[in-house]
This record gives sequence, C-alpha cells and structure tokens, in this order.
Amino acid sequence: MLIETLGAARDMGRLNAILGVLIRHGFGDSVRRLGLADSLEKAGHVLHWEHAADLARLEPPVQVRLALEELGPAFVKLGQVLAGRADLFGPEWIAEFEKLHSHVPAVPLETLRPQLAEDLGGDPETVFVRFDPEPLAAASIAQVHRAQLHDGTEVIVKIRRPGIATIIEADLRLLGRMATVAETELPYLKPYRPRQLVRELARSLKAELDLASECRNAERVAANFVDQPWIVVPRVHWAHTSERVNVQDYIDGVPGHDLHRLESEGLNRQLLASRGSQAVLKMIVEDGLFHADPHPGNVFYLPDNRIAFIDFGMIGRLSHRRREELLALLLGLVERNAQTVADVLLDWTGDDHVVQLALLETEIEAFVDQYHGIPLAQLNLGQMLADVTALLREHHLGLPSDMALLIKAFITLEGMGRNLDPGFHMTTEALPLLKQVVKARYEPKAMATRAWHTLRRTLAVAEQLPHDVSRLLRNARRGKVQVGIELAHLKRVGDQIDRAANRLAMALVVASLVIGSSIVMTVQGGPTLFGLPAFGFLGFAGAVVCGLWLIRAIWRSSRGRDV
Repeated sequence: MLIETLGAARDMGRLNAILGVLIRHGFGDSVRRLGLADSLEKAGHVLHWEHAADLARLEPPVQVRLALEELGPAFVKLGQVLAGRADLFGPEWIAEFEKLHSHVPAVPLETLRPQLAEDLGGDPETVFVRFDPEPLAAASIAQVHRAQLHDGTEVIVKIRRPGIATIIEADLRLLGRMATVAETELPYLKPYRPRQLVRELARSLKAELDLASECRNAERVAANFVDQPWIVVPRVHWAHTSERVNVQDYIDGVPGHDLHRLESEGLNRQLLASRGSQAVLKMIVEDGLFHADPHPGNVFYLPDNRIAFIDFGMIGRLSHRRREELLALLLGLVERNAQTVADVLLDWTGDDHVVQLALLETEIEAFVDQYHGIPLAQLNLGQMLADVTALLREHHLGLPSDMALLIKAFITLEGMGRNLDPGFHMTTEALPLLKQVVKARYEPKAMATRAWHTLRRTLAVAEQLPHDVSRLLRNARRGKVQVGIELAHLKRVGDQIDRAANRLAMALVVASLVIGSSIVMTVQGGPTLFGLPAFGFLGFAGAVVCGLWLIRAIWRSSRGRDV
C-alpha cells in the first residue's frame, strides 16, 4: 500500500495535514496522480477539497510559496533552498521562493523559561544583568532576545523553539519518502531532483538546529579575518552556549537594508562595497568557507567603515578541487575564454545527458563569445553567472549543490555592492584576487608540492595496475564485465585518454630514471662527469628534461582552465 510506503502510523496525522494543504493550494491533481488522496480517504481520513478551485486560479509559483508557508519551518526552509537553485527553476519561481520568510509569532518567555533555565543553568534574570522579555526577532526555528552580561557586555541570546526538532525530523522523514514516490510516479519531476533536494534540505536544517554549530562556524570565519580588523564577526560567549541556545555580542550598527543612514553616519559607500566584496571573495576563493546567505539582514555597517557579518547558520564549504574549478570558471568569464567555461560546466553537470553535450558546448561558447570587446568594467559578473545557470536549466542540467549555493551568494553579493555604490563592478574587484591566487599556484614551492603529490599518485596507480588488470581478466572470464559504448564525443574522449596514457608513461619513465640514477650514484668507480658518476648524472639530467616536458604538456592542456 502506498501509504505504508510513505510512513509509519506516527506520521499519518502529519501526512494528512500536508496533503490537505497541497489540495487546498491547487495541487490536488498531483496528489491524485500519486495515489495518495485515494489511499488516505480509504483509510478514513478526510481531505477538504472545497477551496481548491479558488486557490488554483493563482499562478503556480505563488501557489507553491503559499503552501510552503502554511506547512511550516521544514517546508519554508525547503523553499529557501530552492531559491538558490536557479539552475533548476526559472526567474518567476526564484522570485517567489525568495519571498519565503518564517512569519511566525514569538514564543512567550514563560513558555521558553523551563528549557532556557535548563540550558543556561538558571533563570535568565539571574544569569544576565538584564534580559529583555520581548524578542528582537522571531523565526520558525529560533528567536532572538537582547541581554546584558554581568561585565556590561551587550549580547543577543538566540533560543531554539521548544519541540521544533521533533517536528522537523517528522517532516524530513515524510519529505524523503514523498520525494522517492514522486520521482517514480511523476517522471516530469525528475529534472528537479526531488531526493537530492531533500538531502540538501536535511543537511541544512540539521546544521541550523544546532545553535552551537553556528557559533563554531562564526569563530572559524573570524579566525580567517584576524588580520583584517574592518571585518567584524560577533564574539561567542561559550559559557552560555549549547545546542539549543547561543549567546553572542550584540552588533550595534547600520543594518544592511537601511542605506539612507550611511551618509549621516559618515560612512563611505564605495569603500564599504569594496571591503564587503573583498571579504566574501576571500571566504570563497582563499578560505573555502563562506557565508552562504549574505543578504542585507545579515550585514551591519559600523563606524570606521567596518562591516559585521552575523548569523552563520548557513555556511558553504568548498573543497580544494572545487575552488580550482571556480577559479577557472570566473577567470574564463572575466577573460571571455569560452572553452574554459564550457569545460568547467560540463565537468560539473556530469555525463547524464551525453546526447546534448555538443549543443550545450556550442551554446556556452556562443554565450561567452558575445562579451568579446566589452570593457572589463562594464561586465556584470553576477548576471553572467545567472545566465549560465539559466542555460544549464534549459538543458535540464543541475549544478552540484555546493556550487549552486555559492553562485546564489555571489549574485546576492554583487547586488548588495551595486546598491551601496552604483559604480561598483564585481569584475574589477574579483580579477586582481583571482590572478593573485593563480600566481600563487605557480610559485616553485606550490608546483613542487603538486608535482610530488602527482608522482606519488602515479606510482600508487602503477603499483595497483597489475592487480586491477588481473581482476578485470578474472571478471571477464566469469562473464561479469559490462561494456558501454557512447559514440558522442568518442574522438575527443579517445584523444584525452591517449594524452593521459602518454603522460602516465612519461611519469613512470621519470620515476624510473630518478630511482635508477640514485642507485647508480652510490656505485663507486666508472666514468665521471663534473665529478659525479657519468651514468647517474645523465640519468638525472634525462629525468629533469622529461619532467619539464611532462609539466609543460600538462600546463598546455590545462592552460585554458587555469589562466
């Protein structure tokens, strides 16, 4: 029975409520097609259809937003995750998802008091000199109160709503099961990757529920800016911080959305735009740990043109490999290198849509080529990234979740910069940093480190190769080998394999020369050259020449991607 597939009895009440909301907001047909409505009604549940016709007259994006708001925190958060997936949804959908906010009433202090006293080790009026009973802000997961420590420090106290974790866990269970059923029963939803989106949502919500995790993120970011005093991250007071409550310094400044106050406060809008963009670029390109939601509500402008970032509940992380790819993409866009952009995006999207790769590559090259001749200062890098994701969406190709989050943050950042300074150009801010990072990659020490790691990986592969070949032959004799042939881009793939094989062979030659020459150097007697054993010296010289050739070949093949 489909209902049994979706969940245990403990979730049936919530499932009934979810389906009722979906029906009221005009999605009765999808519910029927999934077989959920019929199953629930047979089980004795009543689904109210009477208002569905009225709400169905609204545009689908509006219907979805209203339904998500009514369904509660997990679904609101889902909409906020979807707001960052411009690679999956069109502008009209993204605009509605961005309107999603947790418009919920604050929890009265008396309701919070038992949990808060347990977490703080005493009543808030005892732990703090002053504790404001009225919250500064209230959201679906937590609310914020202002307080003062005994040493006079003004702080904010962020308190998780009682029982919210249990509600969210139940919703995530149901969402996961519904996503699985939806991908099976509604094929037109597959391009939107329901199960992947629910996994992203689960990771995001679990991190956001742990208020101590937010503080750990804040301290990591603060440590990365220790040499840049114009970037401020609220200090954490760990003595009062745990999973359900955190205490941080109160930031008293100009909110990011109150730009009219900047001149009266004597702040320099151009300098703020430059410092803000440089800070976020540093997080992304250098540190690999960035504020994933840098909207105006999470930014404050302080005296001396300092900038404070708050609320590190949503953090993006980039591996070293992702940062390398991002550098290539940004430099490719800035320098209008179409092949570089195409290569990076094709790597990101994978091989699920091989038939469309030729068309996609051609369209990407045409897209980048249109910017040739446009002055650098006139390029809108955020809009270029938005256009690229739109291009991928048209081909039903999704970005990796970490890159989709980053691109959203990047576009938001450029919008904030332009609001501060109409003459702001992310391109001119980003290019010097990008080139600096690329230059650092080609310093002798960095190149030597990469060469050493490459050699170690090559030797490891060479050592494993006989075993792999033996296993392949054994599986072939047992009839367990499956061969798939993809004709599209066969020549290109063949050329790549051929070049990779040549480099692997050359790397093995270099390694053999180094090892052999080292042995020869220890042998006494024989001809010498420059006071060294001749054959050992010639072996090392040959290794150097071959190594230089190998480095040059690798550099030339990846030139379009790295510079």
